[in-house]
Amino acid sequence: MANPPCTHITADQLIYVEPRTHVCEDCIKTGDTWVHLRQCLLCGHVGCCDSSKNKHATQHYRTTQHPLVRSNEPGESWVWCYVDQQIVGQF
Repeated sequence: MANPPCTHITADQLIYVEPRTHVCEDCIKTGDTWVHLRQCLLCGHVGCCDSSKNKHATQHYRTTQHPLVRSNEPGESWVWCYVDQQIVGQF
């Protein structure tokens, strides 16, 4: 059975904001490292992925409720919805 379509991909939720950085700013502050980076598609926050120790991208979602992130890795263009827990498109 297919997942229902994501309702969070709307003009007010899916915008491109130039990444402020190509590092996890939260990891830099604590002296930690990360595995991959994710960018919030509402405000541009860049955080580390769930394979990283601190999971800052997910923490950002839990704090802000901004539902959509994209991979901030070269050659990757997928968009993930935290609410629906699925890849919902390409950027």
